[in-house]
Amino acid sequence: MSKKLRSGYTTGTHATAVLGAVLKDFYENQVDTVIDVSLEKSQDAKIKIKKESTHHFSTIKVDNDDLDVTKGCCIHAQLFLEIPKDLKPQTASLIEIGETKLFIYGGSGVGIVTKAGLKIAPNYPAINPVPLKMMKQIGSTIVKKEKKQILHIVFSVENGEEIAKKTANEKVGVIGGISILGTRGIVKPISADAYLDSIQTEIAVADASGFKEVVFTLGNTAHDYSNKNYELSQVVEIGNFIYDASQKLQETKFKKMIFVTSVAKMCKIAQECKNTHNRFGGIDFDEVKLWLKEELDFDLGSEEYLTLKAVLQKLSSEQIKLFGTFLGYKAGKSFQKWFLELGIEIKEIEIITLNGADIFKREMRW
Repeated sequence: MSKKLRSGYTTGTHATAVLGAVLKDFYENQVDTVIDVSLEKSQDAKIKIKKESTHHFSTIKVDNDDLDVTKGCCIHAQLFLEIPKDLKPQTASLIEIGETKLFIYGGSGVGIVTKAGLKIAPNYPAINPVPLKMMKQIGSTIVKKEKKQILHIVFSVENGEEIAKKTANEKVGVIGGISILGTRGIVKPISADAYLDSIQTEIAVADASGFKEVVFTLGNTAHDYSNKNYELSQVVEIGNFIYDASQKLQETKFKKMIFVTSVAKMCKIAQECKNTHNRFGGIDFDEVKLWLKEELDFDLGSEEYLTLKAVLQKLSSEQIKLFGTFLGYKAGKSFQKWFLELGIEIKEIEIITLNGADIFKREMRW
């Protein structure tokens, strides 16, 4: 029997909990070791917290079985009656509860947004709208609404700048630390949601930056190639999510898409694979044999093949070039079909197929 994977809670849920602890300490002189955080579509989260000093609490983001670089990080919230000093330049987010105003700042290890295209405007701390909504909700149960007051809350994350280096934050313009994220409050183990959210964010930033071309890459070699040949902010690593990433191009202003990957992955896309992960299937080598026969008049015979590399070893350098260019054409036709299905306005695509030192390019318009 397989082990049940553990869920966890988002940075937004944990930040909400320490804010609740700080407000309880301030308004009620009450120190709790566990704070309940209301989640919209799930049972309330119970988050352990620790008092660090007066109006200053912390929590450890609980471990889970997701590929989550922030698990185990320590998130702090501290309340001040005056505007805090020595913070990085930023515009505080505002939460209003009755007559009380809570100004929210990004301290050490929490990023500041510097580019358009994200859910948060430039110069504000990287605390997403849903966590801010959760903070307002918990604050509404504690803050004395009839009392007019201005409070300043600083969130910080220990080693947040180092953790952020393992994310795409700097690329999309979040500088100085991690983001406080979450849409449902729960981190689902090994979920594709976080990856697709990251893809959508990078696409949005590239679009808002005014690029006419977006570059999709699949695989480390393709990503390295693209980073050397294009602006970093227009390059988006899409993993195996071919169709799902294409869907994120809806309502963007790009005029052209450039797609870069290896010859083996390109073969799958040429065969209209919407997700190129092995669990969704492999290459249809009967179709590959048919293509080689029709396009190159090359007969692979009856031998069975398990990898495209084995097929290419049967071909001459010129045949590999012709076949690689043909795969680019077929992959381009797949994208054309999907873009039309999805109502995407892009009608120009450049396909770049990498095979070791060989680079095969094919452009298409429709």
